[in-house]
Amino acid sequence: MNLDSLDNWTRTHYSANITEDSDGAEVTIFGWVQEIRDLGGLRFIILQDREGTIQVTIPKKRVPPEVVSKSDLLQKRYTIAVKGTARKTNMTPRGVEVLPKEIKVFNIAAEQLPIDITGKTPANIEVRLDSRALDLCAEQNIAAFKIQHYALNLIRDFLFEKGFLEVHTPRIIASATEGGSELFAVDYFGEKAFLAQSPQLYKEQLVMSLEKVFEVGPFFRAEESHTRRHLSEFVSIDIEEAFANAENVMDLLEQVIHHTVKHVHDDCQKELAILKFKLPIPNLPFRRLTYDEILDDLKRKDIKISWGEDIPTEAFRTLGKSHPYFYFITDWPTHSKAFYIKPREGKPVLCEGFDLMWRWIELVSGGTRISEKRLLMERLKEKGLNPETFKHHLQAFDYGMPPHAGWAIGLERLTMILTGKKNIREVTLYPRDRTRLTP
Repeated sequence: MNLDSLDNWTRTHYSANITEDSDGAEVTIFGWVQEIRDLGGLRFIILQDREGTIQVTIPKKRVPPEVVSKSDLLQKRYTIAVKGTARKTNMTPRGVEVLPKEIKVFNIAAEQLPIDITGKTPANIEVRLDSRALDLCAEQNIAAFKIQHYALNLIRDFLFEKGFLEVHTPRIIASATEGGSELFAVDYFGEKAFLAQSPQLYKEQLVMSLEKVFEVGPFFRAEESHTRRHLSEFVSIDIEEAFANAENVMDLLEQVIHHTVKHVHDDCQKELAILKFKLPIPNLPFRRLTYDEILDDLKRKDIKISWGEDIPTEAFRTLGKSHPYFYFITDWPTHSKAFYIKPREGKPVLCEGFDLMWRWIELVSGGTRISEKRLLMERLKEKGLNPETFKHHLQAFDYGMPPHAGWAIGLERLTMILTGKKNIREVTLYPRDRTRLTP
């Protein structure tokens, strides 16, 4: 078939903007054919765009013949435009339809699509990810990523209001941010470099000048984990604040989370309805539990963990049943946290690090940072790391490093909480994990 060009056509309405109040209005809509129903003398086209769907009704004897002949050619996922008149009707759930005067076809689609985006024939997630560009056209996926967009906007605006400046740190680095082997190595003009695990060391240095900073961006961890909550490339929302400690940034964090959840709950009702998810608003303040209290709680549930050990996922799943929403875990053993987390004064076996949990999932990690060079070097050595590798970072501590603290939120995990999705790949546009490098 001959395809049409855009010419001087411009959109006047998204589908959601056409309501009963639009009765009689001349409209131009763009989108994709989601469904076609033919009743002989009457044909219905469901046109989908970013904002939803609208019914285009073609009474074959009452529209121009070229409209009928053009509609004869249509199939699912054809890219089209319709010029016509909005009309009130009691034959659609929304009470409005469009009677076309002209149709343009911009592009066609394969006759046999790999997945059904209407959800009538569900496919498993691997099949869907193999055709991700099409899968993202599903109404539920559009709703989830709209919520993600809105949530990120809320967080940015909240932090701006609190005086934070947005920054952008390097993704190609010379040494590990946190040590360990979970690094992707890259060739950097003949030198060995790595993809950044986090902006931690850079954002600490930036509090010396900008004092309150945040960054939103992708980071990389070569973890072997292949679970419903792990990714090799993920988006992190990091803050760092000068002249602050763990308690200060914990207070900020729970305000950020409460603000975000409340506004998503209030302002994204349409998207939450599409997702069939009821988002509860958390109460403030969030409960604070120490590491020792968590071990005691688990012991009462017949789960014994030796002091100093990490808490395994299955234990967290058990905890999540008695702590169904957000809660902090504080006072971790110092050796269990990164080298830059400050040990508690008077009790250095414990540190000023914390995790914010949602049920059994770690959403945020943070704490007071070490601001004294000598202590930081000791911690590096305790972790088996060579201070020489971190010489450029340590150099900054000769220039007046202030007391500081910060945290990092995983955007995809936060989106899981806001949308009710159970798999982190559902809320990642093009997920990267141990087994997937495409599409």
